Amino acid sequence: MSTLLEKQIKVNRTVTTSVGHARAIEDPARAKIVEILYHQALSADQISTALKKTGYKKALTTVRHHLEILKASGLIEIARIEESRGAITKFYSTSTKLLDFQTPADFDSTYSKIITNTSTKIEKILKGLTPKTKSKGKKSEEYSQYLVMEIMNRAMTNVLEKSSTK
Repeated sequence: MSTLLEKQIKVNRTVTTSVGHARAIEDPARAKIVEILYHQALSADQISTALKKTGYKKALTTVRHHLEILKASGLIEIARIEESRGAITKFYSTSTKLLDFQTPADFDSTYSKIITNTSTKIEKILKGLTPKTKSKGKKSEEYSQYLVMEIMNRAMTNVLEKSSTK
């Protein structure tokens, strides 16, 4: 047997998510709901209206179904409950920022120097974090990597959120 193609694949991206989160946002409308709810609490009716404005025409019952799936996954939560004329209205929100973009084809060549410089700085930070995330077990190295990624992700989110409010 002869090899017709062989290509070295370099790991250049780590996605941290759970299977539950991935399943919850596999539907594009649910992913859009998470985007819509970031930094604003809305009712199911308001979410349905916002979805329509972005091209997702969903019945209110379908929106409620999507909200239940997102709530069960932990991606959204009830932020407020109001009573008006005997009716209960739930308002949903999220603390998850979903960034849904594609990097340009020339990303690596354009940003290679920045990636290298940033990698050096992050390596120093990771040397201090890694001992704090050690665990025992079969998948201990992967779990430690997951914890470090989650710590870095949340720290980056804190920094980016502070800079976007200035």
